[in-house]
Amino acid sequence: MADSSAATGVTGVGTLLPLIGKSDTKPTWCPGCGDYSVVAAVEMALKKLKIPSHEVVIVSGIGCSSNLPHFVNSYGFHGIHGRALPIAEGVRWANHGLTVIATGGDGDGFGIGCGHFVHTMRRNVDLTYVTMNNQIYGLTTGQASPTSMMGHKTKSTPTGVIENPLDPIALALASGATYVARGFSGDVKQMAELIQNGITHKGFAFVDTLSPCVTYNKINTFDWFRQRVYKLDAAGHNPSDLVAAWTRSLEWGDKIPTGLFYRTEKPTYEDLEEVLAAGPLAKQPLGLKGREAILDEFL
Repeated sequence: MADSSAATGVTGVGTLLPLIGKSDTKPTWCPGCGDYSVVAAVEMALKKLKIPSHEVVIVSGIGCSSNLPHFVNSYGFHGIHGRALPIAEGVRWANHGLTVIATGGDGDGFGIGCGHFVHTMRRNVDLTYVTMNNQIYGLTTGQASPTSMMGHKTKSTPTGVIENPLDPIALALASGATYVARGFSGDVKQMAELIQNGITHKGFAFVDTLSPCVTYNKINTFDWFRQRVYKLDAAGHNPSDLVAAWTRSLEWGDKIPTGLFYRTEKPTYEDLEEVLAAGPLAKQPLGLKGREAILDEFL
């Protein structure tokens, strides 16, 4: 980790530069991992938006993909398993002048973190959540995850998965996310565009990326996805149509849609929270207003 006197106690922070770039920490993912494409797409999106590195915070949980904040020259917080979103919410509310991005995997976000996933969408917190979905637990060497397909034989399911996989896109639509998209690590340009538009979207933006694990998942490979993915915009999909988005979200198997499923505008949590109307909490005066009157009530 590079030193930064302005970033004591946070991870993945390099020397503060005008624009986003790579940090001094090199990625440690397996050669060929789809997550390399995702970190490249995040960097491309932030560079295109010309957001200064000191105005970006990337938060993650636990897992291979959750190492991502270490590899980008911005502020970062490497949290605990399943807790990326509540930490990101806290950062956003403390200083909603910052661009906040949460990152993680399917195990981190849709397993132990699934409750936080639903409630952050329900609140429509103005942040971007990028997941790297490889249908396996990679960091713990190949157990079934919440998105593993039925019948998938893994270390924890040697005779095959017997549980139905969770559908992140359908769950996001049902939970109130106002920007719902899916990318594929084999198409960095599309991913970068989806992430960029998610960052500029006012509200909770969810970008699920199909990011193959080349070491422990021999089923959902790059070639497997390339034979199945198609782009929603090329198919004439209308992202303002929630019913159409729901129908497309249920497609999985021979055809897998990528791109923007749904986008709408609604008041954000920050819009509705009166305390934040006076500006970021980090820049507001400390203490309670009228504290003397409040203390007098107890005397």
